[in-house]
Amino acid sequence: MTDLRAQFGDIDIYLFDQLLRGRVPSGATVLDAGCGSGRNVVYFLREGYRVSGADVDPDAVDAVRRLAARLAPDADLAPERAFRVEPVEAMSFDDDAADFVISSAVLHFARDEAHFHDMLRGTWRVLRPGGTLFCRVAGRAGLDGQLRPLGGGRFALPDGSERFLTDERMLRDATEALGGELLDPLKTTLVHGRRSMTTWVVRRRP
Repeated sequence: MTDLRAQFGDIDIYLFDQLLRGRVPSGATVLDAGCGSGRNVVYFLREGYRVSGADVDPDAVDAVRRLAARLAPDADLAPERAFRVEPVEAMSFDDDAADFVISSAVLHFARDEAHFHDMLRGTWRVLRPGGTLFCRVAGRAGLDGQLRPLGGGRFALPDGSERFLTDERMLRDATEALGGELLDPLKTTLVHGRRSMTTWVVRRRP
């Protein structure tokens, strides 16, 4: 267990599934939009991927920069430039910067539907044609009668949190509007009486 954690960190299990299926080829450029302190980039840093990310929390970005300096000291891009303190809707990375973009438990912090689409467009902008967006986002599936609407697409969840919630139609419509195609069927994990999380994996059409 210790060796696995050292190799993979606390990686999202559904992102690990993408690795097992060869969705992130060796040498790919990986960008974590909403990277936090780097739980999902440990493996990529260790294995020599070109890794970057952004987050609004300066302390989290400081932590992931230290992680990158320790695990990938010879990386082409210095941690201070690779990991930036900025919101995903206004990242300063170039258009088409990454082959694989991670958005893990980020988009459901949107203030309302307009902000959700701004965050999504900002995340999609840095993905190259032919690249893959891996997204985990809170949704409404399986929670009928257990949600309290707060307005703007946000809800109070049974677990006490407040989130912007998606549904199948919203994600399918967004896939089409962005010019993407689903690589996997939408997959939702329901924690009964608490929350619901959907895995959304989209390829950007060339």
